[in-house]
Amino acid sequence: MDGISLLTITVLAVFVGFEVVSKVSSTLHTPLMSGANAIHGIILVGAIIVAGQATHPWVLAVALLAVVLATANLVGGFVVTDRMLEMFRGRKPDKPAKPGAAAGAGATPGAGTTLGETKENTEATR
Repeated sequence: MDGISLLTITVLAVFVGFEVVSKVSSTLHTPLMSGANAIHGIILVGAIIVAGQATHPWVLAVALLAVVLATANLVGGFVVTDRMLEMFRGRKPDKPAKPGAAAGAGATPGAGTTLGETKENTEATR
């Protein structure tokens, strides 16, 4: 293939990729990230294999750079996926106060609340 054909295919792939990703709802981004992490894992294994079979110093240098970049991409994907999953978790309510705790100095936070109330509900009723 000549250079113009390769450039045309690359530009079309960028446009199609942008359109596909921009139309995905936020609830589907996490499964897509998991799939992308699996692909990056395969890329990492391939880079390690190439680095292990390299005979020329330049090939070894490029292969080791590919290993470093693939590792950073894989780890970053897992970090982003974990942060996205945090968005779907609910907020944890405050722990209820121990029975018999006195209000005042040294009292535990939320000591004046009943079992069903959270700190926000108590402050809203004041």
